[in-house]
Amino acid sequence: MRKNLMDRVLDAPTSPRPEAARHGAARSMTRSIEELAENVKRMQEGEVVTSLDVELVEASFVSDRIDHDDEDYARLREAIAGQGQSTPILVRPHPDRDGRYMIVYGHRRARVARELGRPVRAVIKNLEDIAHVVAQGQENSARANLSFIEKALFAKKLLAMGQAKDVIKSALSVDDTLLSRMLSVAETVPGPVLDAVGAAKGVGRDRWEELKKLLAIPAKALFAAEVVAGEDFRVKEGAARFDHLLTQVRSGRRPTVRKPAVASTSHWAAPDRSVEAAYRRSGKSFSLSLSSKDGGEFGDFISSRLERLYAEFSEARSRKE
Repeated sequence: MRKNLMDRVLDAPTSPRPEAARHGAARSMTRSIEELAENVKRMQEGEVVTSLDVELVEASFVSDRIDHDDEDYARLREAIAGQGQSTPILVRPHPDRDGRYMIVYGHRRARVARELGRPVRAVIKNLEDIAHVVAQGQENSARANLSFIEKALFAKKLLAMGQAKDVIKSALSVDDTLLSRMLSVAETVPGPVLDAVGAAKGVGRDRWEELKKLLAIPAKALFAAEVVAGEDFRVKEGAARFDHLLTQVRSGRRPTVRKPAVASTSHWAAPDRSVEAAYRRSGKSFSLSLSSKDGGEFGDFISSRLERLYAEFSEARSRKE
């Protein structure tokens, strides 16, 4: 059978080009042929880049990120808005919905396209679930700079979905020992604590394992839940939250809980309503507000007699004692 033109382009042997071919129109034509041949190869492998309506694209069936609104995303959005999307995302035909696609990796780029109202550049590949998981894990481990705990939770989700450990190891490029440690951390640290801490960028395996060993003790796990609910924890961000939690759990000091003071408010008015007063007692403080026609004048009258009033107060208190 005769080969078609594209096959001849792909199969043509490479030979040294004369010097003239390296310049001008000859060089441009050569480059065009090479690019055409490369595009044909990519098309045969399912790797041609196309433009998709972002509304036809859905998220992966398994997520691998904890935090979504961060500085990295802001920089990515700014870059795409100004220079366009240079790197395509990878999608597969949706396994359950005709005419739609599922993201394998590139969720943030798809989100930017949606926010900017643009199509998303994508490579479409027919992938089964296992190949999807492996491709997503390997790409995000290499490109997305996932933290240790994000990888650990990704592994836990895959295991819960019935994926084999060999698949998970391949997806995350880890060995048996590291996978076992990841799963141990993700399964031991309580979910609410993990949610509160977040991605904790920069916090590595050793410190997470230390926290895991501490929280394996039920009393300390309950204590950790108190810490993450405290104001001192909530005002911190990123890895500082993890540092605060670990320090508190190590020391065993309970977070300070400030009980709100019980406040009582009362009102008074002169018979002719020329002065109205609202006064409020809250803990050790007391506030008085005067209003109506003579409110200001009556306030001056009281303030000019504070010393005398305090003396009367002290005398009355001493008589009670």
